[in-house]
Amino acid sequence: MTGAYERLDLTGRVVLITGATGGIGSATARLCAARGGQIIITDLDAERGKALETDIRRQGGAAAFLRADVSQEDDVVAMVDFAIAHFGGLHCAFNNAGIDTGHSGVVDTPLAQWQRNLAVNLTGVFLCLKHEIAAMLRHGGGAIVNSSSAAGAVGIAASADYTSSKHGVIGVTRSAAADYSGKGLRINAILPGAIETSMLMGALKDHPSLRQIVEAGHPAGRIGQAGEVAEVVAWLLSDAASYVTGASIAIDGGYTAV
Repeated sequence: MTGAYERLDLTGRVVLITGATGGIGSATARLCAARGGQIIITDLDAERGKALETDIRRQGGAAAFLRADVSQEDDVVAMVDFAIAHFGGLHCAFNNAGIDTGHSGVVDTPLAQWQRNLAVNLTGVFLCLKHEIAAMLRHGGGAIVNSSSAAGAVGIAASADYTSSKHGVIGVTRSAAADYSGKGLRINAILPGAIETSMLMGALKDHPSLRQIVEAGHPAGRIGQAGEVAEVVAWLLSDAASYVTGASIAIDGGYTAV
């Protein structure tokens, strides 16, 4: 590869991905591996995580799986230590793990549901940043991408817990970028819109009319593909995005533009 394409290369970079067995996580793991990255796959689903590890290796890539719950600090410490022990360092991270449990108005949202969404979607990102940044500072810097959502930029009805957690991801991304961008680190967030993942498609499969409403809400007129998100994440993790930090990049078919 030469020129701009060479700057997309991730050869020799250790890339940690949380929530790696989902649609966006899996697509990103495969793309980063294809571009030379050494992939640390983390997720709660050990069966799917090991299967993804095996598949990446079968394709000639480098990957290793560790089960981890990002809402638990001990697990986050363990996955960062695992990356360094297994591949010798940590250069990139995609903090992608997230959940969306329940859909209700504020009055009807149980406290436990609120706390669980924030524990994974926001506290999980904070814990990952805390320990990834410390490791990257010891190893000369790096690049981190946090997964927010189009719901991090607008209000979504019957989703105060999820929406609040994703707004928070943008806030912690900006603060971390302000703290560490002068120390060899770049930290950005992505805001996916409706993407064809098992989480979304499971919610839409029994409601064809709802899918039409979702598609109509995106000026692009369709639901996005996980690979389209992966391309942006891989770019942000690469040297091609060397002057991009503290940004929140919408990958939403125009949803937040209208």
